[in-house]
Parts: sequence; C-alpha cells; structure tokens
Amino acid sequence: MSYLSSHIQLTMKRILLMLLAVAAISSCKVTNRSGNRQHIYVQKQGREHKTWKLVWQDEFNQPQLDTSRWTRIPPNNAAWGKHMSSNEACYRLDSGLLYLRGIVNPDTVADPRPFLTGGIWSKGKFAFQYGRIEIRAKLEGAQGAWPAMWMLAEQDKYGKYPKNGEIDIMEHLNHDQLIYQTTHSWYTLELKQDKNPPHGGTAKLDPLAFNTFGISWYPDRIEFQLNGKTTFTYPRVQGVDPSQWPYDQPFYILIDQQLGGDWVGKVHPEQLPVQMIVDWVRVYQ
Repeated sequence: MSYLSSHIQLTMKRILLMLLAVAAISSCKVTNRSGNRQHIYVQKQGREHKTWKLVWQDEFNQPQLDTSRWTRIPPNNAAWGKHMSSNEACYRLDSGLLYLRGIVNPDTVADPRPFLTGGIWSKGKFAFQYGRIEIRAKLEGAQGAWPAMWMLAEQDKYGKYPKNGEIDIMEHLNHDQLIYQTTHSWYTLELKQDKNPPHGGTAKLDPLAFNTFGISWYPDRIEFQLNGKTTFTYPRVQGVDPSQWPYDQPFYILIDQQLGGDWVGKVHPEQLPVQMIVDWVRVYQ
C-alpha cells in the first residue's frame, strides 16, 4: 500500500471517528436551546424518565458576579422589592461564596430608603423549562428578614401576573426553623383554589447550617425538596380551570435577601446586617 493511500485511509478513519463522536454527543442531548442568546433551555421530551444531567451552574468561584448569568435585582414597588439595591455594600464574593446582604442604609441623602438589600436574577440570561434546580445556601435570621429563592416566567405566555405563575423554591421568615415552599397562579390567587390541590407546604430546617433547596419540575408535577428529600408535591390537575397549570413554559431564577413586608413584619435595624450566603446553583435536565 502506498504512503498516499495509507494517509488517506487514516484521515478517513479519523473523520469517521469524529462523526461518530458528534453523533454520540447529539444522542445524549438533554435540552433544546432558544432565545436571542440561546439562554432558554427546554428539556427534550421524554427526558423526565431518564437520569438528570447538569446543564447550567454557577459555583461563585470568580472574584466578581458573573454578569453573563446574573443581574442585580433593581428596586420595585412590590413588598419583596422595595429595598432591593445594586449598592456594592449589599454584595460580596469570597472563597466561593456569594453574600447577599440586608443592611441599614448608610447614605439616606443619596437614597432615602432606610434599608438596602441584595438579590440576583437570571432574567434574560438563563431560563429553563422542566428539570431540577438545587441551590446550596445558609440563611441568617433577623426580624424582618425574608430571604427567598423563586422563579418567574421568562416569556409572557398567558398574560400579566399572576397568570404566568410563580414557583417559590424557598421562603424563610425572621428566625423561623422552617421554610415555605409554594406555587402561585391565577388559579390559586384569583380563583381562590389554593386547596384544590394544596398549593404549598413547609419543611423544617437547621437555620444555622448550609442547606440545599430545590425542585424537580416535570410536565405533570413540581416536587419541592430540602437536602435532597421531597417535602411537597404540586400536581397538574385534569378537569379544572386551565390557569391551574401555567408551568409549561421557561422560568428564570431569583435569589434575594428580601427585607420587610406585611407577611414578615417590620425590619428591626439593630438586627442588621443579615445575609443569605449562597454556595452554588445547579440546574439539571
């Protein structure tokens, strides 16, 4: 066999191996990506019956917040958002941990609000439909502290809030030793169908320790979890108003150290600063 023939055969073999590798990778694809930044991850049909695969994560090992993944949440008029701020004093990254801090406002001339607090969201940068999300974090306690991990719809499929739904992975109040895990929608809030089926539950935790909060989200149910154990399940129900299940669209992530509001009560400034310390965020499909 000539050198040229041998070289051609070797080249063809390498090309074939490369094509087989690409085919293998494609066959293992777990998500379909879309959006102007390819930031929307929609789980492939049938994946819910297979082993989870990691598709997106942030370990917070970089010296500054990864702005390709997150944006600091701006203030808004909702009870949870009135003290949100981009002030540097509300954010810190250190040794692989993200600190979201609620503080007494050091400069009420520049900003008249008495308190400032930090939070991040992945709106416009990452959203997913179906899969599993886990967030490992430690929640400090203070009167008026309301740390939350939750999700809202990336796209306006059904109309203004609450028609697109809300998934509260975790909410913690004050110095409680439990968390609230809840779904909200037009069905639960406007039609008052919050017990058909029950739309939320609670779970006990050690507030002094790091815990892993999460959901496993399927086309027919949302399983809420704490430290890997299912604590509450919200099912899709047949034969009721369609607004019961707006959870068939991509949602983005919010992680914020909220302060104040009717539910949590007044903030006690002598108990600030208070922090939510986030170790990592991981999404599987």
